[in-house]
Amino acid sequence: MSGRLPLLVFTDLDGTLLDHETYDWSPARPALDRLAGIGAGVILASSKTAAEIAPLRDELGLSDWPAIVENGCGLLEAGAPGDDDGDATEYQRLRTILHELPTGFTGFGDMDAADIARLTGLPADAARRAGQRRFSEPGTWTGTEVGLAAFLDAARANGIHARRGGRFLTLSFGGTKADRMDEVITRYRPGMTVALGDAPNDVEMLQRADRGIIVANPASDPLPELDDEADGRITRTTRPGPEGWAEAMLALQDKLNHHEDTGHDG
Repeated sequence: MSGRLPLLVFTDLDGTLLDHETYDWSPARPALDRLAGIGAGVILASSKTAAEIAPLRDELGLSDWPAIVENGCGLLEAGAPGDDDGDATEYQRLRTILHELPTGFTGFGDMDAADIARLTGLPADAARRAGQRRFSEPGTWTGTEVGLAAFLDAARANGIHARRGGRFLTLSFGGTKADRMDEVITRYRPGMTVALGDAPNDVEMLQRADRGIIVANPASDPLPELDDEADGRITRTTRPGPEGWAEAMLALQDKLNHHEDTGHDG
């Protein structure tokens, strides 16, 4: 397609484009097809690894676009395969530093696929893909709280960021979904940006986009009201998951088409 990219859509996966329970995305197909028809780009943004996200990106027909992986710690480039070692230099450096820190942290790099499957509840193949890290290291802390404080201090001194969520402590050299979003926007310079998400780690991305859409997820507490909801720049879906995704994106495209039509009439 020639000319300026009209629209770039950034979307979370679990509970947003994918159904929270079944991981089905098919209700969003009409909206995805319509986006493809106007030459819009769709950027997947997830905590998943490149190895996890690449097959889904292929299935969705989005392999011509990069994807934000490991919660914004890195990018999977357009067309790049995810199920290989890729450029894991950052991860290798992270693992090297971890060996010098106080003991008590057990990362995915210390586990085999069976261990990861037991810890996460993932099927064996999915656990293997989750263990193929490039940018970050999730794991568990088995030491004392005093030991954890010393570990985190030593990690910070080495430039390592720690993020606690659920059962896991995830270590990286930093980066968020919104950071990678800025990187992709700078690269493509779209006419408009839209972001969709359902969780606290999506908020910065929602606020950074021209339009933010909070997708309903009955399986978790709703996000508190955001400042930009008052003026309608951020909206919420009534339906959950991919149904809400389609609802919002089809309505937005209808609205944009209407504005174009009325503009041409003038």
